[in-house]
Amino acid sequence: MRVDPNSDYYPLNSSSHKLAGESMNISVEQKGREYQDTESEDELVSINEGSSVDVLSHDEDILGEEEELYRLLMQEKRRRDGTLASIKRKFFYLIPTGQSHPKIGKNEMKKQKMRKQRKKRREEKASNDVENGEEAIFLTEIEEGVTIDSDHEAEEKPKSSRRRTRFLRHKNKSKINFNKIYLTQILIFAGISLLLLVSLKRLSGKKDFRPTPKLLSNGTALFAQTTIYISLDGFRADFLDRGITPRLNIMREEGVSPLYMQPSFPSATFPNHYTLVTGLYPESHGIVSNEFWDEKLKEKFKNTSPKAHNPKWWGGEPLWVTAEKQGVRTAVHMWPGSESRIMGIEPSFLDKFSFKTTLKDKTKRVLELLDKKGYEDDIDEDSRPQLIAVYVPNVDIAGHRFGPNTTEVRSTISDVDQMLDEIYLGLEQRNLTKIVNVVVVSDHGMATTDINRMIQLEDLIDLDKIEHIDGWPLSGLRLKNSSEIHKVFHEIKKLSSKNQNFEVYLRDENMPERYHFSNNNRIAPLWIIPKTGWAITTKKEFDIEKSKSKGLQYYPRGLHGYDNEHPLMRAIFVATGPSFPRTPSKRIKPFQNIEVFNIICDSLGVVPVPNNGTLRLPIHQINSQEADIYTEIPTDLDLSLTLTPPESQVATTTSSSIIVTSTATPSMNPSNDSELKSENASKLSEIDLNWIIGKEKIVWDWLKGKKEQLASWWED
Repeated sequence: MRVDPNSDYYPLNSSSHKLAGESMNISVEQKGREYQDTESEDELVSINEGSSVDVLSHDEDILGEEEELYRLLMQEKRRRDGTLASIKRKFFYLIPTGQSHPKIGKNEMKKQKMRKQRKKRREEKASNDVENGEEAIFLTEIEEGVTIDSDHEAEEKPKSSRRRTRFLRHKNKSKINFNKIYLTQILIFAGISLLLLVSLKRLSGKKDFRPTPKLLSNGTALFAQTTIYISLDGFRADFLDRGITPRLNIMREEGVSPLYMQPSFPSATFPNHYTLVTGLYPESHGIVSNEFWDEKLKEKFKNTSPKAHNPKWWGGEPLWVTAEKQGVRTAVHMWPGSESRIMGIEPSFLDKFSFKTTLKDKTKRVLELLDKKGYEDDIDEDSRPQLIAVYVPNVDIAGHRFGPNTTEVRSTISDVDQMLDEIYLGLEQRNLTKIVNVVVVSDHGMATTDINRMIQLEDLIDLDKIEHIDGWPLSGLRLKNSSEIHKVFHEIKKLSSKNQNFEVYLRDENMPERYHFSNNNRIAPLWIIPKTGWAITTKKEFDIEKSKSKGLQYYPRGLHGYDNEHPLMRAIFVATGPSFPRTPSKRIKPFQNIEVFNIICDSLGVVPVPNNGTLRLPIHQINSQEADIYTEIPTDLDLSLTLTPPESQVATTTSSSIIVTSTATPSMNPSNDSELKSENASKLSEIDLNWIIGKEKIVWDWLKGKKEQLASWWED
């Protein structure tokens, strides 16, 4: 056995009895202290030695010394105790763990425990060396039973060292293999999770998975289910009965069209256009008026402001978002809300609103979109859309400016019908009439205004109590002191009993349920709703008494926003194409515009998101046992054909603009008078009076009521 010159112990051989006797007289306590010193040296070597060779060599020396000490102790015990010591030695290993051996058992267990601790530390040290790649050459030599000393001379290591080294290496390999398997499992799990997340993202993103649609050929190209969706703003239902809409009338005969479609309340442009593409009541999608105050955001929404494009205003999921998420490409031309990037998704093709866009431009744009490459080519960003939504504001603009019963509005209606005819001719030229659906709707009707049908808001409430006024021609009031709302309500209610031309409601108490206009904080707490054809205004906007004294007329000449069930607010729904087989219009029940969203989705093969509508394709006729649905053509409150105001006094009217001009003779110059009379006469000759047939009594009663006004006009 090799001797460590620094050790307190030297090896004994069997012939050195004197040295052995001296060693046997060492007390157990001294051996314990010497053992602790050895442990301290072991720890110092483990810390200070950087080389695995030195560590293993030192460990071998320590183990050898411990084994020799143990042998000497056992030899001394046998010498002293004789046969009894031999018997005890046999039963020593049968003592259960935790029980003390007589005399030396306690110290022996302590030594075993300390040996295990040192062994564990050595294994951890060797394991770290192997993992870190330290002394790679040394490990190879260990496996072969050879190492290199400080003088680079090889010597054979003890078998126990080689076995321990091989064990540690095998253990490390097993640990590495286990780590590899564990890491592989983690990577597989992470990969599967990533794929699931990507799939979910695709389902909620712009392009969801959608089976390949059924394709139809026009002889030169392949088309998926395609729908052209056109809104004619302000197109009242009875405009179809004036004999100036040949294309729309043909579409009614060839497709599906109830006598009218009911708008949502309030019958204003932005709330209803967003309902037409979401299937939600305004209280549900949040666009509750063309103008309103959001108490939570502390901001005002105004439809003409660029800030209205912020997606925070727009709730629900519009048609183009639903379609794009399901892989259906869309094109949206000037539709309210389309510029807001709702839910972070835009149509594949987006045309922003512009007053400069003509009806010819709209026709050209629709046909241009249809001519884009389709499924016969690779689908890319410029491929043909399946939904083409088009907003046409012309009739509404003319109705506000001139009134719904004027030559200007009739001319605009005719122009719009001509636009539809050109689109339809384009479909015929492309052999698409049996492939492409065309759906024409409107958002509301229009009523004529008059200075004699005005209500001054100051006559109903002290304006100093009001913080915000929403809506128009309705008035939604937010008070500075909300605790006074019931007091103010009862005061206005009392006034309404004297003036039957308006009604007053509290949003949370007596708002008519059929309005679906209470379940949103954007709806003002108190509403004054005038009768159809009446308007509420402040003196700052229009002083009624002063204007009457000056002979001024109230502008705009046409208004909407009233009770959505009033005949003058009725809208239209006309649809043709493969999804809308011919059904006589009188056999279709009128429905509300919340139903249109589902209908358009069905025509595209798109699954609609939840909404307030319930009607789905195909649209069925009413029961044959039910009576045919007829409705009286609504009579406007004002059939007058007043002179068209000069351009200098009339500007383009929006739903929130008020324009004042005079109905007095514009000029005293005879030549100017004759020109005006000549111009007005030509306009009268253009008027189609067929719609008046059967209403002679109504017209006669109205003429008698206007006797003095007509006489004055004739004298002029």
